[in-house]
Amino acid sequence: MGTHSRTIIAPSLLAANFCRVGEAVKTIEDSGADWIHLDIMDGSFVPNITFGKKMVADVSSITKLPLDVHLMIRNPEHHIRDFVDAGATYITLHVEATVHAHRALMLIHDAGIGAGLAIVPSTPVSALEEIMPELDMALVMTVNPGFGGQTLIPFCLDKIQRLKDLRSHKGTSTLISVDGGINAQNAAAVRASGADILVCGSAFFNAENPVAELNLLRGDTQKTV
Repeated sequence: MGTHSRTIIAPSLLAANFCRVGEAVKTIEDSGADWIHLDIMDGSFVPNITFGKKMVADVSSITKLPLDVHLMIRNPEHHIRDFVDAGATYITLHVEATVHAHRALMLIHDAGIGAGLAIVPSTPVSALEEIMPELDMALVMTVNPGFGGQTLIPFCLDKIQRLKDLRSHKGTSTLISVDGGINAQNAAAVRASGADILVCGSAFFNAENPVAELNLLRGDTQKTV
């Protein structure tokens, strides 16, 4: 795992119609997207409640795409085994949600899958400094998590750049993921700031042509659609 030559696009099922999740997964696959992002919300760490391990397991049973599981829950270390068993490829937890992030990350690594750590807009990049060598992925939230369809907070672009500089300073191959309000209008700026992975929800699922939208997000203007 490490820095990626082509931008990884990870559509978020949060923006899909939950009554038609199988169709949403097929739309993601047919678009040429790279990963599927699943937002697990507990109604405590964030205001909303979404879905849990059964959704991850059911999605895992119908796709071979990597599952990028984002735990927006308190005490995530209590639930890591469940999401590993459900088929997660990566598990990302929040530095704000547990005192013992290092222990939780070791649990993920011990299970043989990718480990990530996320920060909300008000958390400084420096919160990741000590733990950076243990991270396969660092996730910068560019909206306040808990709801889909929000607008990207501009100052978060600077955080992406600072994270890229920190990665260089630490000499790690941590993937930089960005989640929140990403669309065709701002994707180029997000990529230019240093993002390896773009998580997109509403922009992808509300697009008339998901393939064309994905190519715009990736900056792949050579492809015909």
